[in-house]
Amino acid sequence: MPDSPNPSEELELDTLPGVGPATKQKLQEAGISTILDLATAGPMDIADAVDIDMSKAVELNNKARKKLVELNRLEPDFINAADLLVKRKAIDRVSTGSKNIDDLLGGGIETWAMTEFYGEFGSGKSQICHTLCAMVQLPRGAGGLGAGAVYIDTEGTFRPERIAEIAEARGMDADKILSRITVARAYNSAHQELIVKDLGKVIEPNGVKLVILDSAVAHYRAEFLGRGTLAERQQRLNRFMHQLLRTAEVYNIAAVVTNQVQAAPDTFFGDPSRPTGGHVVAHTSTYRVYLRKAGKNRVARMVDSPYHQERDAVFMLDEKGVDDPPEESTRKK
Repeated sequence: MPDSPNPSEELELDTLPGVGPATKQKLQEAGISTILDLATAGPMDIADAVDIDMSKAVELNNKARKKLVELNRLEPDFINAADLLVKRKAIDRVSTGSKNIDDLLGGGIETWAMTEFYGEFGSGKSQICHTLCAMVQLPRGAGGLGAGAVYIDTEGTFRPERIAEIAEARGMDADKILSRITVARAYNSAHQELIVKDLGKVIEPNGVKLVILDSAVAHYRAEFLGRGTLAERQQRLNRFMHQLLRTAEVYNIAAVVTNQVQAAPDTFFGDPSRPTGGHVVAHTSTYRVYLRKAGKNRVARMVDSPYHQERDAVFMLDEKGVDDPPEESTRKK
């Protein structure tokens, strides 16, 4: 996919038919500043912002997407499969720092997609996120994209000193690495939704190609208790996850989310751990990877993917963040 250039006049809202000064002002007041923002916004958000009915909001959203297709920012509605294969081979990937996990993912974390890592505490979810923040800044051809990162922290687990340690262990300038990471601390689910809605204001001006959400469901799990609130929780979570996925597609970035697990009481054999968020999160994630502890090492398993095979990859955590264990340790697993 093509890289996103700097914001230009061609992305101004008033270049769309039907968007006059009054509509533009209302959209901007709602945080929708460019055609990119308009394409990632849901029709309901547009309807609320401009005070129009849903059909007109859908029409406005479709106009934005059509404009991005004309600008070669999005794929057209219909495309030849052979042409699509050529485009997919050109998709950017970010190394996780572990060759084993990269092989599991077909070369690393893809842009234009959402990759979910879930597992119990201590399985390596946040360590993968911290390592990715450094790896994405490496030059193209060296495992990175020469780009910045956004880290949305919902559980207070972001540690800049850990990223500095990872950068130094990998021969990078820690200060430069930290200067290209934008951190947003989400204090509740509503704040989390607002941060993702405003991502467009940060992505292009800061040259961001990686957005990390650690973790996706924590606030929803804490705020919506009991079966009586389940429907509302899932509706809001579904809307939020699709907003993040649309952002990844429109801006051609890699979106990485982590997820917690819960025990399934009806499981008598095998691993009882199940990711939280239910089918909403499962269906939204492009790739789903399960992490578990295995002695001193960790195991990543590809659980769901449109084309990857379901298999395991062994990795470890050290001063470099995510790393590959010695070969003899790998063979024992």
